[in-house]
Amino acid sequence: MEVKIGVQNTPREIAFESAQSPTEVEKAVSEALQSPSGVLKLVDEKGRRIIVAASVIAYVEIAEAEIRRVGFGAG
Repeated sequence: MEVKIGVQNTPREIAFESAQSPTEVEKAVSEALQSPSGVLKLVDEKGRRIIVAASVIAYVEIAEAEIRRVGFGAG
């Protein structure tokens, strides 16, 4: 699935593909936002860790990964 994290005062968002379920990501975001000093920790498909201070999170968008088609198709 695709995850996008908007960070306050930053023009670009953090976007990555994650193997975690939407429920797992939503739970991690909720837990991070409960504390003023909370930290959001997620893992992408390649095993890289994404860590964002909850105090600077503007939004989190969770969506199903778009299937990328390769090649040309008729009709």
